[in-house]
Amino acid sequence: MLASLYMVFIYAPLEKVMREVQKIFYFHVGTAWNAALAFVVVFVACVLYLKTKDLKWDRLGRASAEIGVLFTTLVLVTGPIWAKSAWNTWWTWEPRLTSTLVLWFIYIAYFLVRGAVAENHRKATLGAVFGIIGFCNIPIVYLSIHIWRLNHPMIFGSGGGGLHPMMLHALIVTVFAFTALYLYLMQKALYIENSRQELEDLKRAVRERLD
Repeated sequence: MLASLYMVFIYAPLEKVMREVQKIFYFHVGTAWNAALAFVVVFVACVLYLKTKDLKWDRLGRASAEIGVLFTTLVLVTGPIWAKSAWNTWWTWEPRLTSTLVLWFIYIAYFLVRGAVAENHRKATLGAVFGIIGFCNIPIVYLSIHIWRLNHPMIFGSGGGGLHPMMLHALIVTVFAFTALYLYLMQKALYIENSRQELEDLKRAVRERLD
């Protein structure tokens, strides 16, 4: 992360129009990329749970979903800060912003549904359904600016304005830094999930002995 901060605030040049405010772009893209990565992992884990009924996949999906919600929240916070400077409004209901907000709500519902069910396999099954539904929204988020071509900028592709090479270097380093952060948080989240499951198993064993 220190390397990314150096690349963003010292190495990369200032953008001519937005100046310092443009710096938030690097963190916005870095968190957006890793939010998508997290939800891809959720999707794979959900499919594997439905196929095998092994709760280890449910724990993996839940851990990644937590981090995905965190990164999506950061996307929804950094986006309006950039938008205020670029469009003179904190929020506009253009397709990419709206579809990202819908994605956030779907995964909030994922946790609400799980919290309402006590039995582990039923909880995992309902969570898997919501996890798969949420993943189906990710292509919409990505393709929205290619289909509708409204306010949201297109950095790469035929319609994109491109980036100064030094800005591109800073962006790549920042994306890698957030990916490393995602992997670190996943390791910690999985440790917590596995510890929680071991505690539940221990409680169940004690109750069975007492009965």
